[in-house]
Formats: sequence, C-alpha cells, structure tokens
Amino acid sequence: MQDPKTAGRNSAIIYSGGLDSTTLLYEYSNRIALAITFDYGSNHAEREIECARYHCQKLGIEHHVLKLDFFKQFMSSSLLSGAEAVPEDDYDEDNMHSTVVPFRNGIMLAIACGIAEDRGLDSVLIANHGGDHAIYPDCRPDFINSMDKAMRAGTYIHVGIEAPYTNISKADIVARGAKLGIDYSHTYSCYKGTALHCGRCATCRERQEAFRAAHVDDPTKYQS
Repeated sequence: MQDPKTAGRNSAIIYSGGLDSTTLLYEYSNRIALAITFDYGSNHAEREIECARYHCQKLGIEHHVLKLDFFKQFMSSSLLSGAEAVPEDDYDEDNMHSTVVPFRNGIMLAIACGIAEDRGLDSVLIANHGGDHAIYPDCRPDFINSMDKAMRAGTYIHVGIEAPYTNISKADIVARGAKLGIDYSHTYSCYKGTALHCGRCATCRERQEAFRAAHVDDPTKYQS
C-alpha cells in the first residue's frame, strides 16, 4: 500500500541541487515521491548536496544521496580533478569539453530507473536543457528519447523519462522558477566547488547570463 504522504506521486527525480533541477523539483513537486542525488566525486558535490537537502526538507520530499565512487576511479573529467582544472572561459563546446563525464546521465538514469520500478513509480524526471546540447551528448533529445525507450522496454511497469526542459534555455528555466518563487540563493552551479560561486568559470558565467536574459535579480554571491 502506498504511503498516504506520497499518494498520487508517481515520479522520482535526479536532483543535483543546482538551478535547473531545483526548478524542476518545485515545478513537479506534487508528483515527486523521491529525489535522488548522485555524489560521483565532483568538485562541487558537497555544495550541491547541501542545497538539495535544503529544498527537499522544505518541500517534504524524501531524499537520498547515492555515492558513485567508481567515477573518479575510472573516468577523467575536469569536474573530478580539482578546481584548478575547470575552464574559466565562455560556455561553449571547445572550452567545456573537459567537463564531460562519460555517459554520466545514462548511468544515473539507469540507476534511478531501477529504484523507480522497485518503488512502483512510472517516471524519472531529469533537468537537462537546450544549452547543454552542443557540449554533452547525454543531454541531447536523441539520447533522452533513446534512453526513454530502453527504460520502458527494460522494466515491467514501463518506467519512462520526463525531461521537460530539453528544448528550452537556462533563462527560460530561471523565468519559470521566478514565477514559482524559488529562492535561488540556495542553489549551486560553480564547477570549482568553492564556498562562494567563483564568478569566473563557464558555469558561473552561464548562470549570470541566464538571470540577465530572464530579467530576474540574481541572488547569488560571487567571489568576483
């Protein structure tokens, strides 16, 4: 029998604690039974996890942090190699290629899919967006559609993917979040993992530009 507290909630969410997934968490909060944060050893994991816990507690959503220690052992990425390795130029393909973590979303979706099926949840939410398409293959529409088909085919209850931000921009996401009244000061984006957002790395620049383009005040505290 389903817990009365989660009655009517049919989804799990892959939730980092970043700006995009926090917006998704709030936008679909009435459907989310479970939030899963993956700690794969990234530079920014500790900061993101703090934010993820904050928002899940605020919304009363069950939250679990799963450690994936094998990422750092077997995969190479500037996200796993310390703050100094993270690029500080524009958010484009050439500059950001070092931040790719091989098949990260595929691995996380597969794990989340298994947990969702065990819980009787029929969908997994993920907050990939249009700005990621040029850089990250596992954020693109063809990957999401293919993974959705694989997950549905590989589960008895046909667990699927919902990725409503796939073809919209980060600015669009900020605009949605502003309407929901989300406190973005409790989200984290900086790939360097510093106590305050560095303000120099490509993800900080992307975050700043999203707030400007959405005409929303940026509450983030930056080092510079």
